[in-house]
Amino acid sequence: MSEMSEWVRTNFRKGDEERDRGLTTPADVVRVDDIPYGPDQRWQLLDVYRPADREGEKLPVIVSVHGGGWVYGDKELYQFYCMSLAQRGFATVNFSYRLAPEVKFPASLEDTNAVFTWVLGHAEEYGFDTKNVFAVGDSAGGHNLMMFTALCTNPDYARAFSFAPPAGFVPRAIGLNCAALLLVMSDRPEDVFFTSLMKDYLPEQGSEEEQRLIHTIDHVTEAFPPVFLMTAEEDMLKADAMALSQKLMEKNIPFLFRYYRDEKEKLGHVFHLNVRSKTAKLCNDEECRFFEDLLAK
Repeated sequence: MSEMSEWVRTNFRKGDEERDRGLTTPADVVRVDDIPYGPDQRWQLLDVYRPADREGEKLPVIVSVHGGGWVYGDKELYQFYCMSLAQRGFATVNFSYRLAPEVKFPASLEDTNAVFTWVLGHAEEYGFDTKNVFAVGDSAGGHNLMMFTALCTNPDYARAFSFAPPAGFVPRAIGLNCAALLLVMSDRPEDVFFTSLMKDYLPEQGSEEEQRLIHTIDHVTEAFPPVFLMTAEEDMLKADAMALSQKLMEKNIPFLFRYYRDEKEKLGHVFHLNVRSKTAKLCNDEECRFFEDLLAK
């Protein structure tokens, strides 16, 4: 493991724990924790959160793909954000996936694919409306979600992998929140933070074929679903959102692009995870309304 990955695991966790300190499960949310979706008993686990007053109803679903630079993070660090989505009327699936460098690309994508397969296979048990499966991802989780959506909508891309998405499935829409999308290493040779993480993530440390596969913007087709795309004033990945917006227009994909700024609050990378933040609430409200407007009857 590189020193950069060790730094990410130590320092990102400090910030995340400080952000959520004192939070508890809301009284209006029912949760089922640590459901296995694969054989790895440490990493291949998920939680399901539902609004407590909607027992017995089939609900639209949001699958959340967590960020963390491909080397850090788990569902525990996203539980309060994901429960806030359940409070907005969605069944929410919050999962951990195998991390680099212990497990390399495409393991996290394979796990993401397995979670969607699990959702479709357990719809009756957990009250999932499979006509309305949405997804959100931030930072490296946004990259994972982009790759999964490309698997579902680009057959040429899907053929590059040994696993396949659920037959005929495409998310109803996706939300990309401060997503990592510009991943060509040769374009950023002096970015030690980025190149160190990529070398830990990729088994060949960034071969031409690996970089082709992970540069997801190149794999967007006209079959891609609608996108809620957001960034913020202090987000280090603003350029990534701008680049994707150009590709979505080129492919005639409907999307809503939101850029957040607040004079009283610093809005940095993945600010939307802070459920105490007024602007995070606004962002998450707008994203969920975007999904609600696309509900299939």
